[in-house]
Amino acid sequence: MAYHIERIRSEIPALAGGPAFFDSPGGTQLPAPVIEAMVAAMSAPLSNRTTLTEGGRNAERITIEARAAMADLLGAAPERVVFGRSATMLTFDLARTLAFGWAPGDEVVVTRLDHDGNIRPWVIAAERAGATVRFCDFDPESGELTPQHLRKVVTEDTVLVALPGASNLIGTVPDLPALVRIGHEVAAHVHIDAVHLAAHRRVDLAALGADTLTTSPYKLCGPHLGVLTAAPDAIDELRPDKLLPSPDIVPERFELGTLPYELLAGLPAVADWLAGLDDAATGTRSERLDVSLAAAEQHEDALAMQLLEALPDLPGVTNLSRAADRTPTTLLIFDEISAAEVAQQLAGERIQAPAGHFYAWEASHRLGLRDAGGLRIGFAPYNDAAEVERLVRALATATS
Repeated sequence: MAYHIERIRSEIPALAGGPAFFDSPGGTQLPAPVIEAMVAAMSAPLSNRTTLTEGGRNAERITIEARAAMADLLGAAPERVVFGRSATMLTFDLARTLAFGWAPGDEVVVTRLDHDGNIRPWVIAAERAGATVRFCDFDPESGELTPQHLRKVVTEDTVLVALPGASNLIGTVPDLPALVRIGHEVAAHVHIDAVHLAAHRRVDLAALGADTLTTSPYKLCGPHLGVLTAAPDAIDELRPDKLLPSPDIVPERFELGTLPYELLAGLPAVADWLAGLDDAATGTRSERLDVSLAAAEQHEDALAMQLLEALPDLPGVTNLSRAADRTPTTLLIFDEISAAEVAQQLAGERIQAPAGHFYAWEASHRLGLRDAGGLRIGFAPYNDAAEVERLVRALATATS
């Protein structure tokens, strides 16, 4: 592995001046090549997609390259990469479209471990269709969501199973292929919210086996967009709400209005940047992503372990991220001070580690944290060991 953190950090302009970002589960900082790609798109002729003008051809090229980039990142086909304003918006759109075929007697399964963006769209769509909503629980002590949990709620009437790729609150990574198989045993559509998972693991839609999957490039050092992708034939027969003259082919059928070409221009750049995190990576972009994302995972896990090894020396601190398989995301609560107060003190030291439930509202309540949540500490490819030492010192001051 040739993971040179100094080189990687030098490519993140937002790190200049000394802030420490442990808020990557909520969004990451942009590498210079991504910024430059978006600026270049805005500096060149740009218009609606067409082959007649330079601006139209630029928009067409940007769109094609963006789909290819996300396909490489997600193990998907470019022609089934759908862009939208956010993963939440795309999930609402997908839920509304799938629900056209639901009726009383059908059942929709969501989990209490998930971000509300992968719960409420399905709940609302099910209620409007007269379908029944069933919640899959998780173990609040271990943070685990197991196949046994899911089997308790999946029945022959299940038409949709919505799964978290990973918990954005406590980092739990369920056994996704096993959970997907349970849904498919009853011919349910299985959707995975991979927003948090894709930020820390190599995602391969085909290997996971899901029908549809969403993610957010801004959790991957990219622009603020949402992306939905699908397995072959999973969305081809769906008829979403759309304008009559707008394209009826997939994926354009699911994209409402003009795409933000300036933001799409950043996607090939971020895929290339991530593929180059390990200087020793070679081959196609997809092959380089395999190597580089594995190196980034190893780097981030080492930083998380550095933090975890320091926690026993901090008085009155409890770590709620306990699952055997989890992302490098740690949720802390404190005996003598609120998580919000700790976050405020850290912010005063230019350390960004926010407090709250982070829209994992069901999980926060299941853990007994209610709306207050906890202090969430996350890692990105550009964090380093010196920042963790700085964070630990600041936590020691806040809890002393």
